[in-house]
This record gives sequence, structure tokens and C-alpha cells, in this order.
Amino acid sequence: MSNLSPVVARVTDRIIERSRPSRSRYLELVERERDRHSDRSFLSCSNLAHGFAAAGDDKPAIATGGAINLGIVTAYNDMLSAHQPYGRYPEQMKLFAREVGATAQVAGGVPAMCDGVTQGFDGMELSLFSRDTIALSTAVALSHAMFDGMTLLGICDKIVPGLVIGALRFGHLPAVFVPSGPMPSGISNKEKQKTRQLYAEGKVGREELLASESASYHTAGTCTFYGTANSNQMMMEMMGLHIPGAAFVPPNTPLRQALTRAAVHRVAAMSKKGNDYRPMAELVDEKAIVNAIVGLLATGGSTNHAIHLPAMARAAGVIIDWEDFDELSAAVPLITRVYPNGSGDVNHFHAAGGMAWVVKELLGAGLAHADILTVAEGGMSDYASEPVLMDDTLAWTPAPAESGDDTMLRPVSDPFQPDGGMRLVSGNLGRGTIKTSAVDKERWTIEAPCRVFDTQEAVAQAFKAGELDKDVIVVVRFQGPRANGMPELHKLTPPLGVLQDRGHKVALVTDGRMSGASGKVPAAIHVTPEALAKDGKPGPLAYLRDGDVVRLAAGDGVLSTSADLSSREPAQAPPAGMGMGRELFAMFRMNAGGAEQGGSAMLEVAGL
Repeated sequence: MSNLSPVVARVTDRIIERSRPSRSRYLELVERERDRHSDRSFLSCSNLAHGFAAAGDDKPAIATGGAINLGIVTAYNDMLSAHQPYGRYPEQMKLFAREVGATAQVAGGVPAMCDGVTQGFDGMELSLFSRDTIALSTAVALSHAMFDGMTLLGICDKIVPGLVIGALRFGHLPAVFVPSGPMPSGISNKEKQKTRQLYAEGKVGREELLASESASYHTAGTCTFYGTANSNQMMMEMMGLHIPGAAFVPPNTPLRQALTRAAVHRVAAMSKKGNDYRPMAELVDEKAIVNAIVGLLATGGSTNHAIHLPAMARAAGVIIDWEDFDELSAAVPLITRVYPNGSGDVNHFHAAGGMAWVVKELLGAGLAHADILTVAEGGMSDYASEPVLMDDTLAWTPAPAESGDDTMLRPVSDPFQPDGGMRLVSGNLGRGTIKTSAVDKERWTIEAPCRVFDTQEAVAQAFKAGELDKDVIVVVRFQGPRANGMPELHKLTPPLGVLQDRGHKVALVTDGRMSGASGKVPAAIHVTPEALAKDGKPGPLAYLRDGDVVRLAAGDGVLSTSADLSSREPAQAPPAGMGMGRELFAMFRMNAGGAEQGGSAMLEVAGL
């Protein structure tokens, strides 16, 4: 691509060079697996018979080995709104497969937990490692070697990254991700946030808060704020793993069903028995990963992907770090504002031009790689178009020439911010990330005495007691992958927001996570090395004490303290939690890698 940004080109070249050994090993594995498992004819008759015993009318086609057989890996459950629509997908997809002479089987299910349900409670400590569990479950589902292609049904926070990681280890097969779409918009995000803060201040009760939340999260579909789930869907478009424009079409609509049908037809065509073989390993390369980072920055997406993307990339033999994010962030402008970075939600974003507009702008400015292999036959340029139904036939129209709402979507030539709003901060307290896209610029630098806590519950107690009613940097440590599974600390946002609204200079520093809904309070998150000792060496946060002056400066990339930490003894970590299944995840915590490497135990132990 002749007009590719020099910064994007430089970062991509650096990633390619850094990844050369690991990427070569990965591609060698894929080639070997393709030769060994090119079709299911290598299975014995007994093995094969087990695989199609319950396939009904599809048994003859699967038995002969000539038909394309697609594996469906699904995150369906009917407790969670985002995944409830998937209940009827398999029976539809089997019909769609038969239309092109193929068959489809549900290969297996993966867990899908919701951080919105577990937020602030014990179950949240399972959240990050549910990603490893999902990857392992995906591998189990596909290990039967019955399939010529993969259809992956998942939406939310850890589900899509886990599916990507697991599916990439079967990268000799083609893959397509099949979303289900966002729920209709409920009450305004501004109204919802106001009620949350009033509740934090004790000015409204639980009944009013529950009524507000229920009016926001109210029916089937993905939550409509631009958090990790919807950032996942954006990235699948930017990596070319969706049917173009599939991300934000509502569930239970004719267009949604037409896109699912197109996904099934397309993955069949991409199989080795089809006419356009496109294995997943060739789609997910260094350029596709850079496109995902660029999309994340341009749209102000979830900070969780500073952890998920390195883990996803490692599964394909691609090595990225936060310096790559930081350098790209300086060159990629923020061209969208979706709640919590703006007032409108993903439905408003989609109506204003959505992903088609974003892709058009990024390709036109040379900020994304156009020359990647994608699910779409025409490559990334196909993603600069919107799906429509014309006389019940699926078609695509070009992205609108102008933004439908310039408070939400702007061109690269006139962005909301000149940079992508995800910065690396580092210093004598370690390395962390900060999302500035939702934070007013006058709050990018905060220097104040700190209050140090080991749990978010202790922060809430101090807030209620009035102990934080001042300029303060709240430090919450022992929240990393090794300590307690790195739960999101989104529950801290309302009280910290209240302190900020009272006129105080407030910031958060933590080795834990904040969700894509982290909001307006400056927060240095994912600080690594984490406080809990690894190889006998605690991270710097373990040495901080109340009153130490901490400086967080997003513009300068600084996270430091003026205190002399060298002569101190480290704080002792709280004991590991028991109950709600947390004890079963001890092996994940013990073996977890650092946040910058993806916080994965599975990848760390596997040497990937």
C-alpha cells in the first residue's frame, strides 16, 4: 500500500522482525497439521462412526468424507443477554450449510461469563482466566479432527479472545466469527451514570438504582456501551474475521440472519475442499494484529485489549508489546466517540456510519493495512461497506461519504483528538497503560499523596468514611494475574468520579484491570511487574506507603514516586480467596505471565 503511514509501517516491520522465530514455528506447526489432518479420512472406521452417530440425515455425507463438514463452537447460554440469541443458531446454520452441499455439527460449547454480573464480587476473580479456559475448551471441541472449517459464536469480553487463541492452534482450518448483535438502546447513558453516582453518594436507594440499570440492560443482545465486548466486534472487522459489516446489526432481524447465512457459505468456500482455501493462520498475521490495534486506538476501545491482544497475537506466533500500542497511538487519531467516551451508544454509532465509515477513513489515510487476507473475497476494502437487504438478497453499499453524526464520527482530517488515547506510562513504579480518550486533558497529569489499598472493598469503605475527600492518588495493589486473577475494578469508578466532581485531583494506580467503561477518571492500570512477588521479587507497588507522592503524567508517559523505595520491606499480600471456585484457579494464578505479555498461564507454560 503506497500511502501507508510511516509509523504504521515502522511498527509493523518491528513486530515482523521481533516475531520471526515464533511466527516461523507457528506456521511450521500449521503446515504439519494441515498435512496430517487435511480431512477426516485418516480416522479409523470406529472413530469416524462415533463422530457422526447422531448426525441424522447428514450421516451419509459426513461418512463418505467428501462433503465439507463445519464445526460450530458456541458460547450460547440464556442467562447472558449477548449470548442468548445463539440458542437457535446451530439449527439455522445446519440448514445454511446444506444449501452449499456442506454439513455442520456443534463441536462444543465454551463458558461465557459476564463481568457485568460478577463486577466487584468474588466471581470476578475467575474472569481473566476464563479466557484461558475458553481457549482450552475451543481446543477440546476441535480436537476430534472431524472438521474442514470453524464457525465461532462468541461476543463478550474474554469469549472472543479465548476463541481466537484456541482456534489459532487449529490454524490450518478456515474460520469465521459469527456475532449476534447489540440490544436496542435503553435509557440514556448520561441518565444511567447520574443514578450510579447518586447511589454512590447515598442520595438514592437500591430500588432506584436497579430500576435504572434494568432500563439500560433490558433485553437480548450485547450491552450497548463501547466496552470490551463491542471492542471485540470492532477488532474482528479490522482483522477481517467477520462477514463485512456484521458487528453491530441487531439480533433477531432478517439482516442478522442473512449475515449468519453468508458466514456459513463463506467458511465452506474457504475450506480446503472449497474453491478459495484461506486458513485462519494466514488471515491472522502481523498486519492483521496491527489493524486491530489501530482500530482500538481510532475508536477509543477497551483498555482490556492491552492484555487480550498480546495473548491473541502470541497464539499466532506474533509478539507485540505496549510500546507498539504507544507508538501507534501517537499516529492514529481518535475519530469516534461512543459511550463512555461520548454520549451515544453502539447503535447510534452504527446508524451514523459505524465500522464501514471507520474502515474507509483508516484505509484512506494509510493508517490500516489494506493488503491482508480476509474472510471477505475483496480484502479489507470490502469492510468499508454496509450490509443491506435488497429484495431479500444480501448486498453491500459503500460507506457514507459523510458522517451521519459528527458528535460521534469524524474524519481523520478533523478528529476528536490527534492521538488514539492509549498511552504507555513508566517509571520507578513499573509500566502501565492509561486511556486518555475519555479523560479531560487538564486531568492527564496528577501529582498527589497516595492512599494505598490491597482491596477495592477497602477503597469503598474509606470513601464512605470521608477519608478520600481531598487530592489523592488511590493505589490498589495485589490485583494482578498472580495475586487474585486480575479482576476488573470498575466498581471504583463511581466513587472516584464523585471525588473528581467535588473538585479534587484524583487518579487511580493499580496492577489490576479496568473495563472499557473506565470513564473520566485518569487511571494507570495493568501496572507491571505486579505487586505480588514473582521469582521472589515483588513489584514496586508493594513498597508504596500512604502519603508517598505519586506522579501520573499521561502526556509525558510517566508513572513514578519521589519516595525512596529501596530501603523498605514489601507489604505482604492478602491470602488467596476461597469460595466461588477461586481455589480451582490457583494453578492459573501461580503460572500467570505479566500483563504486558497477556496475563496468560496457558501460553506461559506452553512456551508460546
